[in-house]
Amino acid sequence: MGTPDPPHTCAAPAWPFPRTVALARSCHPGPAAAVTVIAAVLGTGAGLHGARRAVLVAAVLSGQLSVGWCNDAFDARRDAVAGRSGKPVADGSVGPRTVWAAALTAALLCVPLSLACGPLAGTVHLAAVAAAWTYNLKLKATVLSWLPYAIGFAALPALAGLTVPGGPGPAWWLMTAGALLGVAAHLADVLPDIEDDLRGGVRGLPQRLGTTTTRLLLPVPLVAASAVLALGPPGPPGPWGTLTLAIALPAAPAGLLLARTWRKAPLAAAALVALADVALLLVRGAGPV
Repeated sequence: MGTPDPPHTCAAPAWPFPRTVALARSCHPGPAAAVTVIAAVLGTGAGLHGARRAVLVAAVLSGQLSVGWCNDAFDARRDAVAGRSGKPVADGSVGPRTVWAAALTAALLCVPLSLACGPLAGTVHLAAVAAAWTYNLKLKATVLSWLPYAIGFAALPALAGLTVPGGPGPAWWLMTAGALLGVAAHLADVLPDIEDDLRGGVRGLPQRLGTTTTRLLLPVPLVAASAVLALGPPGPPGPWGTLTLAIALPAAPAGLLLARTWRKAPLAAAALVALADVALLLVRGAGPV
């Protein structure tokens, strides 16, 4: 009596979900979501509602996705050499061609979405996205590495204000504070990777300054942003402005003084000041010039 044949089993189909998840992870989802939410809140503060606010949010999101995917695709080889975790392109979870295609698709979508906000608003936003791409492809390794961040963060309140039909446009102090927050975001973003970047030949401004100097410098643009947001609008700073200054002015020097006993004290102080600055930025909204 023969041995029965083993039952035939069908191999499970290879679903594309793991690659889709990896593609989503490679767009820098945290920063992309944070910037998009800030843009939505600024748009609401400027008086945008309904379809116009939705278009603004879609424009900012598409731009952020394109920048994030471009960054991971372009840096894949350097990230792999540095052994950085959480980089799907570098670890082979998704192919660089797929990520480049996603980046270009998002960038193409960003053009009509941005221009739908208005010719001037769209031009401002597209200039900011172009500056971010330039950072990824070239400027991150130069002394001007901070500039695209300053342009990008200043563009957010400008985009919100200029999207309002017949509106007065963005306030100078909002754009100035945004630029200062952008410089601080650049310093904070690069700080943990300075040593790896130097080994990989990347010499942007923070890498040239070094880890210690960058850590000590980080609170400076944050406190400057606090002062601009609190004192820039006409009239007294009000309770929110006063509270932000009350947090920022002692926090920054305290972080520096504690640096000898706690290495991460300046970074912790900078995070506290940044949180207060962003909250005040959102409270102020896109006010008149």
